[in-house]
Amino acid sequence: MNILQTIINVFQIKELRDKILFTLGMLAVYRIGFWIPLPGVNQEVLVEYFERAAAEGNAAGRMAQFVSIFSGGAFGQSTIFGLGIMPYISAAIIFQILGSVLEPLKKLKEEGPTGQQKIQEYTRYTTVGLCLVQAVGWLVFIRSQNMVYPAWASNPIWWVMAVTALTAGTIFLMWLGEQIDRFGIGNGVSLIITAGILTGMPGAITWVINNFNPGDPQALGWIQLLLLVGGFILVVAGSVVITVAQRRIPVQQAKHTRGRKVYGGQRSYLPLKVNHGGVMPIIFASSLMIFPSVVLGGLHDGSRNAQQTGAGSWMAADWYYTLTQWLSNNFQMGEFPYVVLYIIMVFFFSYFWITVQFNPEEMSKQLRDHGSFIPGLRPGPRTAEYLETVMERLTYVGAGFLAIIAVLPMVVNKSMNIDFSVTQFLGGTGLLIVVNVALDMLQRIEANLLMRNYAGFLGGQDDGKAPKLRGPR
Repeated sequence: MNILQTIINVFQIKELRDKILFTLGMLAVYRIGFWIPLPGVNQEVLVEYFERAAAEGNAAGRMAQFVSIFSGGAFGQSTIFGLGIMPYISAAIIFQILGSVLEPLKKLKEEGPTGQQKIQEYTRYTTVGLCLVQAVGWLVFIRSQNMVYPAWASNPIWWVMAVTALTAGTIFLMWLGEQIDRFGIGNGVSLIITAGILTGMPGAITWVINNFNPGDPQALGWIQLLLLVGGFILVVAGSVVITVAQRRIPVQQAKHTRGRKVYGGQRSYLPLKVNHGGVMPIIFASSLMIFPSVVLGGLHDGSRNAQQTGAGSWMAADWYYTLTQWLSNNFQMGEFPYVVLYIIMVFFFSYFWITVQFNPEEMSKQLRDHGSFIPGLRPGPRTAEYLETVMERLTYVGAGFLAIIAVLPMVVNKSMNIDFSVTQFLGGTGLLIVVNVALDMLQRIEANLLMRNYAGFLGGQDDGKAPKLRGPR
């Protein structure tokens, strides 16, 4: 009943109601663009190819599944939003990493809003460049697979039009996200990604319903269904816990005297998140895990072709063919060597991201400059060493959780023979993005409600008064 009353309170506040409706309207525009196909592309052949690749679990199928997280499936259907928001995300990640390495970008970040605006401008220009490169690469690929009508494939005007349409689609999504940031509620880019992920949920539910037959041993039974539902609830709950979990380091502010008054002496805490890297380690690991399958599969195909043509090279040798076959088969998604390497990559990028983003020396310097210290530790290098040790231990726990979340979908897919479109909601990048965005939205709505004396989703008391802003007394 409290949740229902909270929802009613949300729509009673005009400003908050307008923000939510504007956000929903922008997301509806995004989904409309999802259905506008790119001219000249044989959509039936394209969809059939990626469905077959996903069923076989090869590199092309995994690449399509990974990119579809950021494009809402438009990549596999070649719409005007085919590239999705991924080029913008890639550009933002590039500048986020370079901002911790390059001195000019460091200085821009220290300039405050002016510097951030300049970095944002560079990010947009980089996005356009990435769009052009990715659009050309995508069109070359679908043309090589005979997915473009012959009359269009050899027409230079079509190439210009197709590259322009794909680039404009991504730029429009970037603009759409910025409008949500300004006039809506929540992070616009994250909401666009979340909307694309959640569009796959009806298909997953339909697959479960169609394959549920307790009398058929080859279909889903009650035990498998309960395991799926229970696993989904546990994974979502665990994702929420690990997302908000933090280690609070006590911080004491030093006392200082001004005239006859004593200031300071307050005690606070420094929050260090357990999962400081968020979803980034899984994104990096997923991206790089595509290459072993592509390379090893190519080596095995080359060895098989060499044997079929009777070439006398070492690639036609039986030992080389057997070795490449074993490597190609065991580095497919869900196989034990693949899972082990995936976990190692998640741990590596978790520590890499912390190394890039977390600076204990700078944090220790800021504490000292503000007259604060950690009780029992001398300000300066000793404090920095302590913070680094704590963060390393937290990162180990967070990376372990991310590794479980990353491999759970493929393990369930392999062991229970359940379609990946269903198991992807049991973990992976998509689930973490949805959980993070949902928590962010709840916190923003909560802040708006509490500011107007309403009870929120996360607690608080409703005094029953009309919505109003408290001014200074």
